Amino acid sequence: MTATGMHHGHGTASSGAWVSGWTGFAGVMMIFGGLMAIFQGIAAIAQDDVFVVTRDYAYNFNLTSWGWIHLVLGVLVALAGAALFRGAVWARVVGVAVAGLSMIANFMWLPYQPVWAIVLIAVDAFVIWALCIGTGRDARTE
Repeated sequence: MTATGMHHGHGTASSGAWVSGWTGFAGVMMIFGGLMAIFQGIAAIAQDDVFVVTRDYAYNFNLTSWGWIHLVLGVLVALAGAALFRGAVWARVVGVAVAGLSMIANFMWLPYQPVWAIVLIAVDAFVIWALCIGTGRDARTE
């Protein structure tokens, strides 16, 4: 064995573990974000008083409609996050897609809960980044 061969083998093993770590991070964050969206949806459907409605916002939907949007999207995000732990490539692709939809929904949700919407936009951005950077040994298994 040469020094380069040992170094190459060590680098491959550590990058494989690193990629699996980012996929796990994305899965946990998607489950967390999905559950939070489900709770947002339930609160909005129940017409809870915690929401402040800003007038003259470009994306003006009724609060119950937003509740159903967040509830359905939250379920999809949480299920896609759970599927990431199986290591399937389709779960990574679906994860990027539903995290992107969640970012858009939370952007349009800004007038109702601005701080929480910004937090979930940041979580979704990290999820997309973690899923896109995760190409390697775990991305090739199905």
